[in-house]
Amino acid sequence: MLNTAQQHALRLLIQEGLPLVSRPYACLAEQIGSDEDSVRAILKDWQESKLIKRFGLVLNHHKLGYVANAMVVWDVPDDAVESIAAKLIGFSGVTLCYQRPRRLPQWRFNLFCMIHGKNRADVLAYIDDIVQQQNLQHIEHKVLFSTFQYKQRGGRYAVASAGAA
Repeated sequence: MLNTAQQHALRLLIQEGLPLVSRPYACLAEQIGSDEDSVRAILKDWQESKLIKRFGLVLNHHKLGYVANAMVVWDVPDDAVESIAAKLIGFSGVTLCYQRPRRLPQWRFNLFCMIHGKNRADVLAYIDDIVQQQNLQHIEHKVLFSTFQYKQRGGRYAVASAGAA
């Protein structure tokens, strides 16, 4: 089991991302003076207790060459959101899909999905393929291409104390 200081140190470490090594949990454990099993156990406990909502990966898609990024917004009947979302997330190019409330009368769209591509023509063709394959021609949608890349980072769980290095 990790003591309080080790837990705080672990929170500081994980918010910077996992080390890119074959055994990242063992690397974290070494940095806080513990063992890999204890690190895995506390991370599992934090997830189960909702201290950590999700444990994921943040990719810089621009560095990977994906510079044509589009948010597709859909005006889906409320009772069909789950079924349409299930169709959309079945496509490997859809990297994010979620529902948001409408903001009537200005904004009627309630389902959002993100598609990353290397150029706009490919992204638009991909969206057309999705619409055709899933018979979504009757669902109004708009394609909104990104014009600015915001800094992406994971969650923040701890603040370094004034005396910490």
